[in-house]
Parts: sequence; C-alpha cells; structure tokens
Amino acid sequence: MRYFIAAVVSLAVMTMAPLADAADKIVIKYSHVVAENTPKGQAANKFRDIVNERMGDKVTVEVYANSKLYVDDNVLEAMLLGDVHIAAPSLSKFKKYTPKLQIFDLPFFFENIQAVDRFQQSAAGQKLLRSMEDRGILGLGYLHNGMKQMSASKPLRAPSDAAGLRFRIQASNVLAAQFEALNALPVKKPFSEVFTLLQTKAIDGQENTWSNIYSKKFYELQEYITESDHGVIDYMVVTSSEFWDGLPADLRAGLNQAMTESIEYGNQKALELERVQFIPGHNLY
Repeated sequence: MRYFIAAVVSLAVMTMAPLADAADKIVIKYSHVVAENTPKGQAANKFRDIVNERMGDKVTVEVYANSKLYVDDNVLEAMLLGDVHIAAPSLSKFKKYTPKLQIFDLPFFFENIQAVDRFQQSAAGQKLLRSMEDRGILGLGYLHNGMKQMSASKPLRAPSDAAGLRFRIQASNVLAAQFEALNALPVKKPFSEVFTLLQTKAIDGQENTWSNIYSKKFYELQEYITESDHGVIDYMVVTSSEFWDGLPADLRAGLNQAMTESIEYGNQKALELERVQFIPGHNLY
C-alpha cells in the first residue's frame, strides 16, 4: 500500500509540473486602437509573432487591436495599473504626462516623414523616449503612421474653406489652436468614434493619415480629401517602467530586440504607404 501511495504522489507531481510551468509564463498584453492592416497593427502583430516564436516557452504576447481593450484616452492609466503591458498611443495623447511631445502636433513643422524620422533618431528625439519615466512610463520606440491629410464634406482648396466646419481632432490643445486659426471648430473625440461621427454628420471633417483614412473607410463618408501633409501622426510604443524593469534581464533583452525588429518592420510599411497617395474615385486637392 505504501508503494502504491508513493506512486500516486509521484504521478501527481509529474502531472502538475507542466501546469506550474504554464502558470509561470509571462503574458504580455499589447493594446492599440487601429486596424490590424495598418502599419501599427502590422508592427504589433510582428512583435507578437517574433516573441512567440523565439521565447514562447517563457513569454506569450497577446495583441488587442481596434480598441478592443482600451482607447488611447485610458490605456496609459490601465498600463500603470498592470491591466495592459504595452501600448502605442499617438504622440498627441501624452500631454497629461509630459508637454514635450506636443512638438509633434505643430503644423508644418516637419517637411515629410523622413524629416520626422531623422528627428526621432537624433539625441533629442531619443531623449524624449525617457521623458515620462518619473511618471512610470518608458518609451520603447517610435512607430510611424504618416503625414496627415484633411477630408471634409466640401472641397478644401484654401484655408478659408475650413471656416465654420467641425473637425474631429485628437485631445491636443495645439491641434485645437490649429483649427481655431482656420476659424473652424475643433471637436476632441476618440479615434474609435470618428466613423460614427462622420456618418451621423456630427462633424464635417477630420485629419488623418492615408492608412487610417483607408483602413477605417472614412473615404466612404467624405467625398473630398486635401493632400496637405500638414502634420504627422506617429506613435510612441510604451510600457510601464515597473513592469519592464521587473522582467529578468535575459527576457528583457530578447523583448527589446523583438521590439526593435517589429518597429523597423512597421515603419517600412508606413513608408510604403506614403507612396500610395490616392484613393480611386475620390476628389483630391
């Protein structure tokens, strides 16, 4: 009987060992608000695939696109609480944590996406990645989306054409001032609501990149698009300093490498889309 009990205990230990290993696996939740076929969506999926392939025995990455978990307005709070581990909000969404990133909201500050990239890779641009460490947020890199265009319910051929129109903007006072200078009405709303706002005519126009205009089908509701390249929509991939610094050093090194590769992949996709600057059947100005 004693041997039978010992055998049962041994079998139980052998059976439970994989469960313990599975429980110890680190699950990283990556949340973003855009479609999976956008540069950011493809970069997030690339990070997931690299990590799951190289480190899948220790780390699993789950990607939640299209605001399935959080919108950009509350994802940072969720990240600091540990409910999500990586996010990639627009650079306009960090004003609560630092005013420094509002430099990216200035109109006509960057000539093109290549100029944006040069600044981001400079010493000053890299320093901005650590500008929120005192608030518990660590930047892991910049993701390009592209230069902004304006769409509206009427042609925008001159600045005066925007007067009186309601434009959805990100929650940025710099962007609000931009439209107020045009005598237009800025409306701060989440990206996830833009299609409905256009559909219900609660707004008359919006500013966005070609990939967002196409992936979210804003062009189905806006007949006129002005190719202005007046600003940039880029993202900062961020994590909680507490979470990142608490990872084992070898895992953190592997995750950093995967993040670098995924950002390079996503940014190449963004540069490719910058060369596709029209939507067939629509009026561009």
